[in-house]
Amino acid sequence: MMKELNTVQLTAYHQATLFAELRLEWNDLLRRSASDRIFSTWEWQSTWWDAYQPGQLWVVACRDEHNRLIGLAPWFIENHATLGRVVRSIGCVEVTDYLDVIVDEGYVEPVLHCLAAFLQEHREQYDVVDLCNLPETSTGYRYFPEVLRQHRFEVTVKQQEVCPVIELPDTWDGYLETLDKKQRHEIRRKLRRAEADADTLDWYIVNDTHNLDEETNRFLKLMSASHQEKAGFLADPQNVDFFHKLVPVIYRNGWLQLSFLRVNGKAAATYLNFVYKGQVLVYNSGLLPGEYGHLSPGIVLLAYNIRHAIENGCAVFDFLRGNETYKYRMGAHDTPVFMLQAKPSAG
Repeated sequence: MMKELNTVQLTAYHQATLFAELRLEWNDLLRRSASDRIFSTWEWQSTWWDAYQPGQLWVVACRDEHNRLIGLAPWFIENHATLGRVVRSIGCVEVTDYLDVIVDEGYVEPVLHCLAAFLQEHREQYDVVDLCNLPETSTGYRYFPEVLRQHRFEVTVKQQEVCPVIELPDTWDGYLETLDKKQRHEIRRKLRRAEADADTLDWYIVNDTHNLDEETNRFLKLMSASHQEKAGFLADPQNVDFFHKLVPVIYRNGWLQLSFLRVNGKAAATYLNFVYKGQVLVYNSGLLPGEYGHLSPGIVLLAYNIRHAIENGCAVFDFLRGNETYKYRMGAHDTPVFMLQAKPSAG
């Protein structure tokens, strides 16, 4: 929050053509921000909007006196049954894990004041600002609440959820040593049993030798079969459409890690991960129920994924939102994500 600006030029976009207009600048700004996560990339944000379009776009761009993009608030306004007209982040809330305003780290203060002034000036167009999935290191969590209060907003910030994370050591053995004795024994036991009891056991990460559409459908089938809640999620055609649009986009950028474990030639477990900036992000998974359950195929494939991440120099294995027990058994610790709500004053 260092530099000062003579002027900040602000533009509000309401049409989906904004994604084409800002495409060449979006990720360049993202790399200059504290928000450089896959969920804030142009690719993710434009794909999410194309799949869901839940309201009226309200994306606010800030530029310096040389017309350089220095801030971006990827927002939309949604009509909510109880909250009224809600300003939300593109991607909020279900299928996206981290979100933020995107601000050049050299211009945080002037850009946030500009955004807050814009929200106050246009307060008749909405009822509440509700920004979800803010990591504790995010600009939106660290600085925006106080700036909004200075612009006469009533602001509430609360913890929304947790993202369990493993900080990876340099070796597989080093990782196992970070676990408690019981869990270390369990992982080794499950790997030995699967490798010994299956007639054939192998795993692969989807690459150019595979048909991406076929592998995506295989993943969705296993995802649906693994849990009733996931089956319900995929019963919504918008969610299926989102996966089919997202996977090839992420793959083309080299960020996709879609892996399968095969037992006796049959796909028994799958993980759809992202690899971004030296981190593996565990986005979703699937499992063939029943037939090979005694071999713990989900845990076996997860262990292979963690070992692969270590061997490829990744520093973090991020399970993303949710406090499922298996994440902690694999050595993860919680990192919080927050929700910011703000209401403008009447005066």
